[in-house]
Amino acid sequence: MIDKFDGIPAYGKEQFEAAREATSSIAKTIQAIASEAADYSKKSIESGSAFVEKLLGVKSYESAIQLQSEYWKSSYAGFVAQATKMSELYSSLAKEAFKPVEMTFAKIYNGRS
Repeated sequence: MIDKFDGIPAYGKEQFEAAREATSSIAKTIQAIASEAADYSKKSIESGSAFVEKLLGVKSYESAIQLQSEYWKSSYAGFVAQATKMSELYSSLAKEAFKPVEMTFAKIYNGRS
């Protein structure tokens, strides 16, 4: 009966290491998400400022409409690209967060076979 409890310290150490690795990976992914969000915000503000400067310099209504149309097209394309990047980062975050759980279930499942 005591033999059954001999593996508990090793199992606890394995779980601790898995949790530590997952936490480190999750922290890196969160940092990447924050960095991407900050970069996108900075680019968006710079792009908006440049648009306003150009808009103030137009001489006709048609030029203003064309400039605004170009700005919205490029802004939308930038938003879609950023949303795709963020989606990939959040997907990676979810995968990293559940990696220890997957490993635990795999060990349990493989132990029963």
